[in-house]
Amino acid sequence: MSKRVRASVLLAALTATAGLAAPASAVPPGPNGEPPRASTATGATVAAPTVTGPIASTSPVGDAAHGYPFLTSDVDLAKAGYVEQEYFITGQATRYAITGTNTATVQSTGHPYSTRIVVRRPTSAAKFNGTVIAEWMNVSNSWDQEVDWFQSHEHFLKEGYTWVGVSAQRVGVHSATGLRPWSPTRYGALDVTVANTINDDSLSYDIFSQAVKAIRSPAALDPLGPLAAPDYVIATGHSQSAGRLRTYANSVQPLANILDATVLHGGGGAMRTDLPMPIFRINSEGDISFGIGNGARAPDSPIFRNWEVAGASHGDWKLITDYGPLRKRDQGTYPGGYPGEPQTCTLPSLSRVPQHMVQNAVYDHTFSWVAYGLAPPSAPVITTATPAGGAITRDSLGLAEGGIRLSQHEVPLRVNSGSNSGGGFCALDGSSLPLTDAQLATLYPTVQSYVDEVVSVTLANAAKGYIPADFTRDPAWYTDIRDLVNESGARIPAATATRLKASLAKAEEYGTADDKYTAIFFLQDVAGQAAGITDAAARDAVLRPTRAIIALLEESIDNPTSTTTTGTVGGTVPATLSLTLGAPAAFPAFVPGVANDYTATTSAIVTSSAGDAALSVSDPGRLTNGAFSLAEPLRVELGKSAWTAPTSSETVGITFKQLIKANDPLRTGTYSKTLTFTLSTTAP
Repeated sequence: MSKRVRASVLLAALTATAGLAAPASAVPPGPNGEPPRASTATGATVAAPTVTGPIASTSPVGDAAHGYPFLTSDVDLAKAGYVEQEYFITGQATRYAITGTNTATVQSTGHPYSTRIVVRRPTSAAKFNGTVIAEWMNVSNSWDQEVDWFQSHEHFLKEGYTWVGVSAQRVGVHSATGLRPWSPTRYGALDVTVANTINDDSLSYDIFSQAVKAIRSPAALDPLGPLAAPDYVIATGHSQSAGRLRTYANSVQPLANILDATVLHGGGGAMRTDLPMPIFRINSEGDISFGIGNGARAPDSPIFRNWEVAGASHGDWKLITDYGPLRKRDQGTYPGGYPGEPQTCTLPSLSRVPQHMVQNAVYDHTFSWVAYGLAPPSAPVITTATPAGGAITRDSLGLAEGGIRLSQHEVPLRVNSGSNSGGGFCALDGSSLPLTDAQLATLYPTVQSYVDEVVSVTLANAAKGYIPADFTRDPAWYTDIRDLVNESGARIPAATATRLKASLAKAEEYGTADDKYTAIFFLQDVAGQAAGITDAAARDAVLRPTRAIIALLEESIDNPTSTTTTGTVGGTVPATLSLTLGAPAAFPAFVPGVANDYTATTSAIVTSSAGDAALSVSDPGRLTNGAFSLAEPLRVELGKSAWTAPTSSETVGITFKQLIKANDPLRTGTYSKTLTFTLSTTAP
């Protein structure tokens, strides 16, 4: 059965599949039948802290009393089968002395501390995949920020990971905007400085170790609740936190042996080659151009991988748009570059290259590395003046060459870069400058030429393992089109923009749930609405990414399989849904000044091999004649709309009715409307 869609009829239905997370009690065999490896991260020398909680909220989220966890998630965790809980941990921390990449030495012990951890976990033990992602909270803004959660939370929830955020550093707890001043009632007793006597964060490493110990081997209260003890713990951190974790991995992990692997996101510095656990480093183009990635490049090895994403920035569009509303709620301001805020950078800030898709693949590869010994694929680095780094080589558009090249960079609609200038974080936030209409028309003479390139590049990246195999479930494919509509302004009529965004929201809902056929249905509605935009450049701007994700969804649908019998004679019936419309329906001439309810008819021929089928029609709206529309909506009546068994070449009558009132204004000419009829099934 063809996966393609005709202009006025959507043929869609086969089964959609969804990935299942393995329970922690039985990590499944690997992709080639490899048995899962037992963790060797015993953490035998790490003390188990006292755990208190979950800490109850004493005020609603957003209330000025701040009686709730700082940066409480605004994600619908319950819908995903998850819960968020905050715990306090207390104990006696060791202070380390660290020189370079050498193993740390104990400077002193017995330093009391109290801090918090935030746990976002499945409510069901069956949903937990057995792996905890432990994030070292970033404190570059002088408060806790969970960058890697913002980047990858959709993937964590889909795959069954448990995420734990650890507040390990002085600034996040004690600064003027840290936890203690933000809510003295809730956090006033927290202290990671021994009453302001140790302010160099030298306790942070053992605090992090003990937080992980509380997750792996709690002394009493278990922060994971009903979940089994994790099979593996992967540490992660971005930027400043990646720097702390680099030091931890080089110097403290050899003593603590509490982690199974570490992901370093947006950070540089040399790594030891004799570490007992894998290190996966992912850097953006901005990390290379800004110099953060200096010293990051090293040959891939059995314990080290380095990936670099062309066009991506240190802080990007996804981070800022996900994080912005929470920062506004809990700190009173939006971050720079947030939509609607004044632009303070030289170029429009924040790369739109969705590096988080690559980051999602990094976590999955790291799990397979630890669980099955399957080393991740290597990837080319971004092209620079010298092998160690330096100036980035760019093409005629200004796009970086080399590196992992997502379709948003390789098949550009914008010049995304890791570089920018201006105050604040401009140099880290990169830039994103839309290509002009003329540039786009030259690059892509037709919408299909763009679609073909996107499909080719994206499928190649998935085949290489640079993005997850179920990449169509990422919200960015849908929200990027929404953002494009928002940024088109008056070029797209307001009513059309509203309709586009409504259908895009439904496409995102079903696409992220892996219901590909229903996502395609709503995306076809988007394409149909976009086709009516009179501004040709604005029309094609919407059609390009819409048709691209439709094509990717179609490519990702598994071909139907056949069944066979065990007898001497057998046969198969291919999955078939066929919908053919008869001749176009035509009303009699509408007579101005005379009230009448006009009728027109046509028919459809329905063939279905499915166990059930449904015939539906898109919102009829109103008949139009150029810029003029009839006052009353078109009505459509189907002679039959549901089947509970297969049918072949069945004729279904379709009746169109149009009410014309005596005072309705009628314009000379032809009124018409293109409708989309859909035959679908839930039981192919």
